[in-house]
Formats: sequence, structure tokens, C-alpha cells
Amino acid sequence: MKANKLTLWIMVAMLLGVLVGYLCHAFSPDAKTASEIAGYFSIIMDVFLRLIKMIIAPLIFATLVSGMAHMSGGGAVGRIGLKAVGWFVLASLTSLFLGMLFVNLLQPGHALNLPLPEAGASTNLKTAALNLKDFITHVFPKSFVEAMANNEILQILVFSLFFGSALSVIPDRTGHVLKRSIEELVEVMLKVTDYVMRFAPVGVFAAVAGAITVQGLGVLVTYGKFIGSFYLGLLVLWLVLCGVGYWFLRGSVFRLLKLIREPTMLAFSTASSEAAYPKTMEQLEKFGVDNKITGFVLPLGYSFNLDGSMMYQAFAAIFIAQAYGIDMPFSQQLTMLLVLMVSSKGMAGVPRGSLVVVAAILPMFNLPEAGLLLVMGIDQFLDMGRTATNVIGNSLATAVIAKWEGSIQEPPPDVDADNLDAVLLAAPTKADT
Repeated sequence: MKANKLTLWIMVAMLLGVLVGYLCHAFSPDAKTASEIAGYFSIIMDVFLRLIKMIIAPLIFATLVSGMAHMSGGGAVGRIGLKAVGWFVLASLTSLFLGMLFVNLLQPGHALNLPLPEAGASTNLKTAALNLKDFITHVFPKSFVEAMANNEILQILVFSLFFGSALSVIPDRTGHVLKRSIEELVEVMLKVTDYVMRFAPVGVFAAVAGAITVQGLGVLVTYGKFIGSFYLGLLVLWLVLCGVGYWFLRGSVFRLLKLIREPTMLAFSTASSEAAYPKTMEQLEKFGVDNKITGFVLPLGYSFNLDGSMMYQAFAAIFIAQAYGIDMPFSQQLTMLLVLMVSSKGMAGVPRGSLVVVAAILPMFNLPEAGLLLVMGIDQFLDMGRTATNVIGNSLATAVIAKWEGSIQEPPPDVDADNLDAVLLAAPTKADT
């Protein structure tokens, strides 16, 4: 399906989902009935997300190993990894700072016309997943099959690095067949990805309709200031990220943003980074990023470069302090940012990871954990924005690092992003010449 046509269908599916969800919520006699109706929508969404998860592990393995097999050596991997980590750290600090800045400027937690949960109320969120020791040991797989089955991105990344490095030093006479087979596997997985993405509009419709059926549109009015303040902060973060991207990519950054609009919309409507991963990889290839860069940096970014999630954590923690009238001096807020900077790196793959991180740091600063109940009800709408931001941030990071490495092949300036596939197919091959 062509990119511009699929984008149009996704937009139509989102609007239709809002309409159907609103009608289901309006005509449901009670909350229980609305939840039951939303359960039917969740069947469709779950099927789509399962299809996405089905292709992520083999796609990451094939693309990363294929790229590693053609790298000059371990020095190239170390150099790319160092650049990626540097970008991730700076982007995370920027996201946290902007979250702190906007929640202090706009004060969405003050004069909140909502009943506050009792300070001792439980949120039922488990924070044990943030244990640093367990996180570090969990990065290294004890079984590649188990890592593939559970879609453990970091574990797959570690195994693929070892496998690809070994394959790169095997003499061509013995390793050529295996290298060629993995390259063909990449092509097959990209074609499978294309088939799965044809179901994207259906999955988007179900995700949006289910969320609106349960919550209704009224919740957006009740939490209007909080949601509006957060999305304003995200908008500024987008401008900052795109501005830095323009510094390195110049005018090409606008072509990149046009290419990633589809995976960004997928991430926004489904609130799932996994749903956008295959399409993000495909669009970065169209932008001209070498597969060996994408295969290494993008999965790494999905674990360590969650810009939207980082902003939300700072925003939500200080919002809770404002709602309960707890004064947090600047020095304490700065300390919180540093704690979030470290603790958030273990949230990849944790269900509702951003909420778990916030729940973990609230007691450290004498803030009531029950305050998290204020935002849990609308977390779906907030998660949509921060997930879309994560996709934009990782796409820009991957493109910039590829630019640093000289691994971007840009099309002629008069080629439109939506027509790039046709141009590539029309280009003469060795067989034609």
C-alpha cells in the first residue's frame, strides 16, 4: 500500500474511531457496559499488535546481523554506539528539563477542581522492575529463543551483535552463503511488514474507539489544562528536536519528517511504539539511512531514547506535588531530574513503564504515591502523545548518526518522498545495462 494512501486511511480510521467511540460511550447505560463494548474493540487492536510483535524480533535480528556482517570491525560498532549514547543522554536531559519547565510555568496542578485520592491509597503498580541490578543482568540473554519469544529488544540486540561480529570475520568462502541468506531474510521480513501494515487502519480504528468508549470525551474537558499543558510541552520538544536535526541534516530534515508521519500517526493512535517500529525502519531506509545504522541505533533508541516518556515523568511528578500543595524547591526538582535520568533507563518493556517510574520516585521525594491515581485514568491520552514523540526522537537520532557516519544516500532533490518507491523501482539495474 502506498504511503500517502495508507496515511489517509489511518487518518480516516482515527476520526471514525472517535465518532464510534463517542456514540458507544453516550449510549452505554453504565461504565460496566462501556467497558464490555470496549473489550470487543480491544480484540481487533490486540490482533493487530500481535501481528506487529510477530515480526519485530526477526526483523531486528536480520537487519542488525546483516549490517554487522558488512561493518569494517568492532571499532565501527563502538564509534556508532558512543555517538548514539551521547545523543540519547542529551535528548533525555532536554526532555526532562522541558517537562520541569512547562509544569512550573503553567501550574496545571494548582486549583485542580477534582477530589484528591487519599494519600495512603494504593496504585497497584509494581516498581520492582526498576531494580538496577536486575535490569543490567536482564540485558544479557540466557536463551536466544526465549529472547525472541518475549520480544526482548535489548537481549536480541546483544545476541545479534555477537552473531554479526562473528559473521563479519568468517572468510567469504565459508560465510558467504550465510550472509546472503540473512540478506534475503531481511527482504522477506520487509515484505511481511508491508502485508501486516495493511491492517493498520483497522487496528487504529479499534484502539481509538476503545479508548473513547471507556473514557468519553468529557474527560478531556475535566483534565483540559493538564493535557493541554503537556501537549504544549511536547510541541516545544518536537521543535527543539527538529531544530537540532536541521542543524545536522539541513533541508533534508523536512523530507524525513514527511516520511515518518505514518509511523508517528500509528504510534499516536495505538499508543504503542512497537506498532510503529517496522514502518519507522522502512521509512528510514527510504530516507537513505544505511540498514546497518538503522538496525543498530533504532532498537537501542527504543530502549534508551524515550524522549516523550522522559518529559512525562518530570511533568507528572511535579503535577502531583502541585495538586497536593507540596512545595518543591528548584534544587529538589533538579535532583529528581537526575534520579529520573538514571531510573527511566530500566523501563523499556515494562507495562505502563512511565507510570511505574513515576510511582517509584514519588516516595523518594515524600510525595503521595496515591497522586498517581489522578493521571492513571487519562494515561491513554497522554501515552499517545509521548509514544509519537518517542518515534520522532528516535528517527531523528538515527538519521543524524547516519549523517555523522556518512551513511546516508540522499535521492535527487526533485524526488518527492511519496514517489520514492516508484523512482527506485524504475531505476536501471545491472541486469538492464
